[in-house]
Amino acid sequence: MHPAPSVIFFTTLSGLGFGLLAWLGIGLPDVTGWVAFVFFAIAYLLAVGGLLASTFHLGHPERAMKAFTQWRSSWLSREGWAAVLALVVMGLYGAGLVFFGTQYTVLGWIGTALSLLTVYSTSMIYAQLKTVPRWETPLTSVLFMVLSVAGGALLAGQATAALILLPIAAVVQVLWWVQGDTALSASGSNLATATGLGERGDVRAFEPPHTGTNYLLREFVYVVGRKHASKLRIIAFCLGYGVPIVCLLLSFGHMMAAIAVLSHLAGIIASRWLFFAEAEHVVGLYYGKRAA
Repeated sequence: MHPAPSVIFFTTLSGLGFGLLAWLGIGLPDVTGWVAFVFFAIAYLLAVGGLLASTFHLGHPERAMKAFTQWRSSWLSREGWAAVLALVVMGLYGAGLVFFGTQYTVLGWIGTALSLLTVYSTSMIYAQLKTVPRWETPLTSVLFMVLSVAGGALLAGQATAALILLPIAAVVQVLWWVQGDTALSASGSNLATATGLGERGDVRAFEPPHTGTNYLLREFVYVVGRKHASKLRIIAFCLGYGVPIVCLLLSFGHMMAAIAVLSHLAGIIASRWLFFAEAEHVVGLYYGKRAA
């Protein structure tokens, strides 16, 4: 699929932001006053900034509010409600820490649950899509969740937790790549099923459906070279997981912490670009752009 910058930054930044809010909700780090204000400001800038970035991919951003009415059937709508509730609850919890030096524990735990629910809802927007076999796996939600809490641990200064969560995230990332590389062929979809002509015999494309491009080709049929994808995977893995782990093992001073966070962010942006660029939508079979 077309790797639009808006959705790349949305899924990356909001995941980190809500991950940090989840840690703050359970009292880690244990901060009050202006220090707490800084942590909450970073979390809100990431979470809200990511959510706002997602609207730039909408054809009519002014209609975004209508998404909230479809919560019974739409994971996008559920994500919106979970995000708003999480931000409101964590805002109240943060106000207690910043202005009164008081930790409302129950409120914090509710905010943590809502923050994680938001990330899960984001993951399900993609994991539910049968039209993209690479995404339709429980590993998609696991990857989103573990990256959120691992990145949140880095931002929250929880070195021990980050050293545990980052390797787990790295393993899940590799498993997701390996599973995804065979997902389209394992789905059973091919040109015969795409055209509905399989019962008539072998189906092959004689000519493209039309001579020009269209919306489907622009948005859902993006082809990335295998060599290019392999290089990006190595870069994403090294920056997203390798460098942060090394930084944490060497020291957790402010300089190393900053390098770990920035490297992780760069690596996850690269992996999230691949998340969309390598997603083979089955509509590509109909246009002869994919080989199952």
